[in-house]
Amino acid sequence: MLGPLHDLSAQVIDGCLRLGGQGAMPVAAALRGKLRAMNSYYTNRIEGQHTRPADIERALRKEFDAVASIARKQRLAIAHMEVESELEDETGQSPAPALFSDALVRDIQARLYGKLPPADRATEQGQVVTPGAYRKKDVSAGLHVAPPWQDVEGLMQAWAGRYGQLRGKENLLIGAACAHHRLAWVHPFVDGTGRTARLHTNLVLHAAGLTQGLWSPMRGFARTQERYYALLNNADLPRRNDLDGRGPLSQEELVAFARYFLEVCLDQAQFMRERLDLQSLKARLKALLLGLQAQPWAIGSEKSVVKLEALEPLHYVAMTGALERSRFIAMTGLEGRTARRVLASLLDFGILEARSPRAPVEIAIPLASLRLLFPNLWPEVDTD
Repeated sequence: MLGPLHDLSAQVIDGCLRLGGQGAMPVAAALRGKLRAMNSYYTNRIEGQHTRPADIERALRKEFDAVASIARKQRLAIAHMEVESELEDETGQSPAPALFSDALVRDIQARLYGKLPPADRATEQGQVVTPGAYRKKDVSAGLHVAPPWQDVEGLMQAWAGRYGQLRGKENLLIGAACAHHRLAWVHPFVDGTGRTARLHTNLVLHAAGLTQGLWSPMRGFARTQERYYALLNNADLPRRNDLDGRGPLSQEELVAFARYFLEVCLDQAQFMRERLDLQSLKARLKALLLGLQAQPWAIGSEKSVVKLEALEPLHYVAMTGALERSRFIAMTGLEGRTARRVLASLLDFGILEARSPRAPVEIAIPLASLRLLFPNLWPEVDTD
């Protein structure tokens, strides 16, 4: 029964290894912040509590909406991004016992809700959420009736004991899929279990060296949301017969969910590999320059100047890294004053950035550039 899962897992690992070299490019580093915002958007969309991509961008600048419900979603999005970043930085390549720990699960939920003001920690039913505390009441989520609250602590310890024994990347990847469902099934928190489970899954894949911050299953789960929920619900079903595993739940349905999980991972890793393809990146940068050339108001001023002569230095910065301003200007081949205006326009648009007015320029990825630079990466940006 597990043979096909091992084959799929090996394909995911191979795809991630091939993505490895692309992850070192400056353009990939610039993209990671947008991907973190995208992860936040999609995990909250699964919960029906997402906000617009532009609202997330504004929240990153500390500009929160005057409408309380939108501001609350903005704060939740920012909290998710901060927790994801903190966990990845702190965890590194931790072994399975540290990753599949009930203390880590509590810590994830505690961090997420601890970053929210007290008024944002109440459920729609008015239940106050204590960060990091297991629930003290029985709950249901959709069709799922969670185990009695008295069993939660023991079930979470059993969860940690089972998955903390995993060894090898293939087994870790399959285990991440199964652990994702089992954590959702236990439903240890009054609120935030789904977000916590997805953050935990993302962390396991990161610690295994698979994502490099360039892809996450959250996007795939959200884009196949009905199937995600259906397969999660099916894996809640009791064991059918003696051939359907040894525990109380159906092993066959858990394997079906794990297969879906691995297919999502394979699809997302392949998608990002295509988007970071070196051969097509230059053409996409050219398309962006042409778009800005035709619409100078997109930069913010009709006096803005964008010319295709900026393509070579822009491509160089995207591939190689920071470039002195004088060298960028020289690489355009344009007359000095015009070249300086082009550079200033690209800085105004945000496709270039610098740490100070005289510092070298580096590649950046403004939200408005995603449509041309990384088509279909975050389609909701195009309609925002």
